[in-house]
Amino acid sequence: MWVLAASMLLTSCAMTQEERINNAIKQVMDQYQCVGVSAAVVQDGQIVYNQSFGYKDLETQTPLANDHMMRIASISKSFTATGLMQHVEKGIISLDDDISDLIGFTIRNPHHPDVPITLRMVLSHTASFRDPENYSTLDPLNPAVNGDCAATYYEYKPGEGYNYSNLGLNLAGTILEKVSGVRFDRYVKDSIINKLGLCGGHNVDMLDTTKFASIYNYRDGKYVKSRAYSSVAHRLDNYIMGYSAPIFSPTGGVKISAHDLARYMMMHMNYGELDGVRIISEESAKTMQTPVWYIQNIHEWEDQYGLCLWEFVDFLNDEKYNTPGHYPIGHTGDAYGLRSIMIWSPEDHWGIVAMTNGYIYDPDKDILKTLANAIYEAM
Repeated sequence: MWVLAASMLLTSCAMTQEERINNAIKQVMDQYQCVGVSAAVVQDGQIVYNQSFGYKDLETQTPLANDHMMRIASISKSFTATGLMQHVEKGIISLDDDISDLIGFTIRNPHHPDVPITLRMVLSHTASFRDPENYSTLDPLNPAVNGDCAATYYEYKPGEGYNYSNLGLNLAGTILEKVSGVRFDRYVKDSIINKLGLCGGHNVDMLDTTKFASIYNYRDGKYVKSRAYSSVAHRLDNYIMGYSAPIFSPTGGVKISAHDLARYMMMHMNYGELDGVRIISEESAKTMQTPVWYIQNIHEWEDQYGLCLWEFVDFLNDEKYNTPGHYPIGHTGDAYGLRSIMIWSPEDHWGIVAMTNGYIYDPDKDILKTLANAIYEAM
């Protein structure tokens, strides 16, 4: 037994970091029967690992490659917040502005009609919004369309509770469009993505669709391709600047590769700057990464939420990162069958990006937690 254990240890030590991470990802893929996984690892300011496994498309059996893009879902929220922080820095807006003044119509929780809802509340999910079934329009928040909008709100006072809101981030993207004077998808692409030299964006008609990895839901014992990359070109004729931005999904619509998402993550790791290109100030970056909402005796790590970035509590199987002041930071995504994660350690300068375009759900094990821990331990 001792000889076998020693042999296994020597074999592990002889493997390169790349081989260890490759093996770790393949084991997770086997466990969850993933369609494909693409991952990147950052250490000390460099991408030290970037590999892809499985399939871009099951029907054609096309292998997944490092330059293939996926719709990363809610990690996209941080792009929206980053764009807004650019305007906060310029003094055009404030995080404590009443969003009614920013959007141009009154937004109030009818249970607390005298309490302004601020941009900070929207970006930290403390605005008391309740997601409707359809949050791809601002109509549920607009009294001219939806009366008192009572069904769109929780009963607690804005700023005194937390509930994750996709509608809120679609509103935030619309505010970005209104204050910038540039259509939302174009603003994010020009002022963040292109500026960093990345390929990606919200609008499928502005991207190379041959690079999109198909995304699958597992239903009734088989994988079914989802409609994650629909064009909105047919809706642009009736587009209203400062109102229609939700069609681009500021809350979850970015399409990007793991490699380029890791580059974007490095900008936030460096507090707003990458390779001499500054996207936001150090102060703005730290504001985004600082939790606004804490829950005592928490069980859900996402509730340590800043401005579209959060602290991961009890997420990694390393006690070092499960104590205050040492939590990793980032965000996750979940939509159309995709799961994605962007997580980094501010103090130890490592970061992980990983995404899968299809997996079999396990109610007892979160695939992102399994995958991130496997990569971290292999590092």
